Order: sequence, then structure tokens, then C-alpha cells
Amino acid sequence: MPRRNISSGSPYEALAGYSRAVRVGQNVFVAGTTASDTEGKVHGVGDAYLQTKYILEKIEVALKQAGSSMNDVVRTRMFVTDISQSMEVSKAHNEFFHDIRPAATMVQVNALVSKEMLIEVEVDAIIPDTGNT
Repeated sequence: MPRRNISSGSPYEALAGYSRAVRVGQNVFVAGTTASDTEGKVHGVGDAYLQTKYILEKIEVALKQAGSSMNDVVRTRMFVTDISQSMEVSKAHNEFFHDIRPAATMVQVNALVSKEMLIEVEVDAIIPDTGNT
């Protein structure tokens, strides 16, 4: 199956050797995504809800670039630095996935790349077979 790498334009992709997303056939895998912009500025500092919302908006763009959408997401993985903020994270997750209801995992991690980052999210999507893959 052909492989298509999707880039966000971040300089970190080349430095670390990864892609924002990868599409293989009907499968789309979006890499761990944080609330930082292409210049490294973290959005929503101190606010897990705002960071999660910003992240899911970034993921939505990557999915569109891959020919997919949030409706195709079957799995989300959320890595938080403080599990006591799970309700704020869940609130934002629910706003995007209320009717989609992907399988979801949330775990607490010791740290992310920056102290300002409270959450990192990755998703997997499967594009419905339309015969045009």
C-alpha cells in the first residue's frame, strides 16, 4: 500500500525524523500533538482545557490534509502531566468526539517536552472505504 507522509511544517519534524501524520491505505496515524505552534509557543499555558482544544484543532487540520476527518477517528491517546485535570481534558475531548465516541486512553506521564505543556494527544483514524483509496 502506498504511504503518504503529512507535514505540519514544524522544524522539529526534520530534526526528530517524524511526520505530523502518516496515511497508509485507509489508515491515518497522527503523531503526538501538543499545544505548541510552529514557533514553539505554547497556547493555553496553565489551562488543560484550552490546550486540549488547541491540540484537537491541530489534529483536525492534519486529518483533513490526509483526506480524513474527526468523524473517522477510532482511537485517541491522551498523555497528561496531572491526572487531576482529567475533567478539563475530557470536556474538550467530548466537544470534538461526543457523537463519534472513539476508544480513548488517558494516562499521566512524568513530563512532556516543555513544562508549560500539560497534555499531548495522538489519534488513529480509519477512512471509510469508498472504493477510491
